Amino acid sequence: MTTQFTGTAQADPLHYGFFGVDDTILSAVLSEAMSKGADYADLYFQQSRGSSLSLEDGIVSRASSSVDRGVGVRVVVGDQTGYAYSEDLDLDAMRQAARTAASIASGGGGVPPQAFKRGKQHDLYSISEPWGEVNVKRKVPFLQEVDRVARSLESAISKVSVGLRDADSRVLVANSCGEVYADERPMGVLSVSVTAEKKGEIQTGFQSLAGRFGIEHYTPERIKQLAQDAVTRCMVLYDARRPPAGEMPVVLAAGASGILLHEAIGHGMEADCNRKGLSVFSTMMNKKVAEDCVTIVDSALHPHERGAINFDDEGSASERTTLVEGGVLRSYLHDRLSAKHYGLDQSTGSGRRQSFRYPPLPRMRCTYMENGPHSRDEIIESIDHGILCETFLNGQVAIGAGDYTFYVKNGWLIEDGKITAPIKDVNIIGNGPESLSRITMVANDMKIDTGGWTCGKGGQSVPVSQGMPTTLVSKMTVGGENA
Repeated sequence: MTTQFTGTAQADPLHYGFFGVDDTILSAVLSEAMSKGADYADLYFQQSRGSSLSLEDGIVSRASSSVDRGVGVRVVVGDQTGYAYSEDLDLDAMRQAARTAASIASGGGGVPPQAFKRGKQHDLYSISEPWGEVNVKRKVPFLQEVDRVARSLESAISKVSVGLRDADSRVLVANSCGEVYADERPMGVLSVSVTAEKKGEIQTGFQSLAGRFGIEHYTPERIKQLAQDAVTRCMVLYDARRPPAGEMPVVLAAGASGILLHEAIGHGMEADCNRKGLSVFSTMMNKKVAEDCVTIVDSALHPHERGAINFDDEGSASERTTLVEGGVLRSYLHDRLSAKHYGLDQSTGSGRRQSFRYPPLPRMRCTYMENGPHSRDEIIESIDHGILCETFLNGQVAIGAGDYTFYVKNGWLIEDGKITAPIKDVNIIGNGPESLSRITMVANDMKIDTGGWTCGKGGQSVPVSQGMPTTLVSKMTVGGENA
């Protein structure tokens, strides 16, 4: 059987031939999974092809490629999950994995479906050319052009590192409800890191452009903007200083500040944490958690974003989920297991997994705050003394309580209602729910950041997107000079 990607899903709408299965085989494996009395079972077939290519100063420094293929079998009994996987798609191997997953159950066997119907799904990330058809001979000059553009922007740049990671993943999900879903999921991540040397002082800058798109997305205009952002972030550090330490108003810039929203608040709204009583939000459903200007959304429906999915990894419909509406907590992020626990008719399409080796968990997709009633200028002008945070590194968060600390790579000092000077080497410290309640102004410039964000949870990593408009938190602890 071929292991090469051939293009769009239309040629093989169910991927049956690709994975060597049919309705009879799917039914046989699900029969084994349900043989001891499961409430529900599903099969998650996946093949992922990926490659990575890096250039240091225009010369290839690293190159790698990989192919991963297998099936995961999940059995659900009440609130418990049995899981096993096989890298061998032979029927006997899949049935053995199903027997292992079914070992959590005891009782009479369930009746598996004999035929499967195609579930409804979106079409959010079609591309003109699969990454598997883009060879190294095309990639090297492409990356060398990124290197050339970055160097042309600033004479002080002494070193440029450029990287391209790309992947194509085929997925087939079949479940005991008789539904089957098929998808092809592309991913590209282009990154550039620059190092400048000026009067013996060395500074660095970094930027990436990532999403579920093909090489055609990386136009000359986008490459130039990518390089410009990395160079600007680097060179501004020569004039930057640490701000005074203490509690003060903090403005979170539109776009990349969404990392704080994701980490300090979003994880606490994933239903498994709340089902187990580990999240501070577990007793706050339909209660006021923020001011009226705050609405927080997690959506899978933004085309070509890293967090976009046509259906989740359980085969549930992708959707837009409003977590906080006008300051009131309205929903958690649910997979099938948590939706059943909370008595909901369906999940929010948030069941995600790293690969066929893992069971799904409630996870974020594209998390952001919606626009508010203010402008960015209004927010800046309202502050006598504070800081504006633009880019972040090395955040640490206690998911349940929401306590966090983030390192601010780039930012600005705000004095008397004006942005006055760049700042660097700043830590901000706080508590997610508390910071959420301290948001007093939200601008109308919402931006989803296109960096290559990856979320880790429960030993699994999945691609995500995040963003927000310019937002004022009335008080946060800033670690600067004299800290």
